[in-house]
Amino acid sequence: MIKIPKTDLRVHPLCLGANVFGWSADEQESNAVLDAYASHGGNFIDTADAYSQWKPGNQGGESETLIGHWLKKKDRKKFVIATKVALLNTRPGLSAANILAACDDSLRRLQTDYIDIYYSHRDDAKTPMEETLGAYAKLIKAGKVRYIAASQHTGARLQEALSISAKHALPSYIALQDQYNLVHREPFESEQAPVLAANGLGSFPFYGLARGFLSGKYRPGLKIDSVRAEGVAEFYSDQNWKIIEALRDIAQARSAPVSAIALAWLRSHPQVCAPIASARTPTQLEEIVQIIELSAAEMTRLNTLSTPQKPLT
Repeated sequence: MIKIPKTDLRVHPLCLGANVFGWSADEQESNAVLDAYASHGGNFIDTADAYSQWKPGNQGGESETLIGHWLKKKDRKKFVIATKVALLNTRPGLSAANILAACDDSLRRLQTDYIDIYYSHRDDAKTPMEETLGAYAKLIKAGKVRYIAASQHTGARLQEALSISAKHALPSYIALQDQYNLVHREPFESEQAPVLAANGLGSFPFYGLARGFLSGKYRPGLKIDSVRAEGVAEFYSDQNWKIIEALRDIAQARSAPVSAIALAWLRSHPQVCAPIASARTPTQLEEIVQIIELSAAEMTRLNTLSTPQKPLT
């Protein structure tokens, strides 16, 4: 288990992303994935009130609802549940009124009395940070939220929020969630990671597998039948195909899934606590839940091929 800095939370090294629940995975499939994850000792589930409002006929909250049905049958204390506020179409932004109302909605859907980590899903420049953080203070005092974190905040805005928290004795973000993976290393490495390091905070990268591109199933000229296939096309490049080839080589040598190798690379970053990855089936879950530590030679090969603007140290 990994201890999240600035908290008393201990979590599995893989955070299970629940964005597919209620979208490409129905309740039966979602339950099967959750059961498989728990069978590996998994205890860290990431969702949001906005999941999965993009599916025709959905209103948002579907993922939380499915997790709530599953969680009700389990020992709640054994799981760390993270959800988010700001991007649900019917509850947008980080105003105090919206945060307080959205939290109650999420608690009801999740069928729980508290949220372990409550994220600001995206920065809201229209709302003063003091107002946002003040709302979180009320939720923490009421016992509805244990810790707060930031998602999709620039390094500068994250530092501004941390400074305001310190100045006004308000709750402080304990982590950042943003896109980071082998084929998308910036701006995390040059702009956000330094702020995390300076403040002793951790990170939970989303799109750790680049929407599935780093799973190894994509190949030049091969058409993949997946709801994510169109979004993955942005990663098609000669350089990135070389990264995929290297991942396959390492995976084959270790008799391990390609996805597990890509996630192992993420865990090597000193500010990464646990990458987030999702699965539609127990088979896919088995590909991402394996915990591997890469050798220095394997890291050098992958870092060289991915050529970031600022190399890892």
